[in-house]
Amino acid sequence: MLGVRAGPRARARRTTLEQAVQPPTSPRPAGAPVHRLVPSPAGRTHLVEQGSGPLVLLLHGFPESWYSWRHQLPALAAAGYRAVAVDVRGYGRSSRPAGLDAYRVRELVADAVAVVEALGERTAVVVGHDWGSSVATNAALMRPDVFRAVAMLSVPYAPRGGPRPTSVFASMGGDEEFYVSYFQEPGRAEAEIEPDVRGWLAGFYAALSADTMPGPGAPSPHFTGPGGTLRERLPADRLPAWLTDTELDVFAGEFERAGLTGALARYRVMDRDWEDLAEYDGAPLTQPSLFIGGELDASTTWMADAIDAFPVTLPGLVSSHLLKGCGHWVQQERPEDTSRLLVDWLAALPPAAC
Repeated sequence: MLGVRAGPRARARRTTLEQAVQPPTSPRPAGAPVHRLVPSPAGRTHLVEQGSGPLVLLLHGFPESWYSWRHQLPALAAAGYRAVAVDVRGYGRSSRPAGLDAYRVRELVADAVAVVEALGERTAVVVGHDWGSSVATNAALMRPDVFRAVAMLSVPYAPRGGPRPTSVFASMGGDEEFYVSYFQEPGRAEAEIEPDVRGWLAGFYAALSADTMPGPGAPSPHFTGPGGTLRERLPADRLPAWLTDTELDVFAGEFERAGLTGALARYRVMDRDWEDLAEYDGAPLTQPSLFIGGELDASTTWMADAIDAFPVTLPGLVSSHLLKGCGHWVQQERPEDTSRLLVDWLAALPPAAC
């Protein structure tokens, strides 16, 4: 708990975190993951890389970190790729600039370009999950010279258009409030989450996982009742099968140290992104692409029309997959399937795309 002196359990979590994210103090065996800090417009970007070959940049979503790609890093490296998972600005050991404007999608795209350059590369394949999917597709739109192919996990590509996002989300749910609107008010979600980061994350991960999500008829964890909190609707008695206590400790430790404001900033600049992307209104994404979603993920049901529109919006689509019995955390719930689909797609790309 923030502001409370660390007891034995907290100290154990810190040890786990440091083992997971600190740069090595002794030589690593060949092929092991390496932690680095590289310069970026944010100040610095923390990344973890493994393998050699064409660069594959991995971008996480909310509330996650580079650690969300812990299964894909070795799988991609073994297949002959230089896999690089970053902490997006505002998360983990990357910089957390002040002010909401620093979290506009154009700034995150600039960070992604800077990582490619800092690694001595000219181009990369970009893969994103959740918010990372949005950053990845916009990176491909804005910098097709750098990002030659794009893979989306959980959140499908939907071109910019329609009314302001805040207007859309405010109209959802009737008497209840959609979680995006809840997150958009500065300080509100922080006050709910930060007193018990670990417990809140456990509930949030469980709520969107196939094996632990609330059943039919239960109150939706994507909405809050009048005067309520999201925590009230999150499972409190179980972890999903994909998440161990030790892995939860790693995620929680990062947010306990960095806080939630930088991570939540993406929800608070959605209207600004909508303004910034006006020149791309309705634009298709033409690079070779891949989509992987979970059959039971609300993102794929709410955005079913976007998936149906792929022949128009993604003319370079190579393949699209909905994993049966899978929730939102695709690359963690189904790591082997996700890694196999990514490797097969990468292998089929023309050389120029890598």
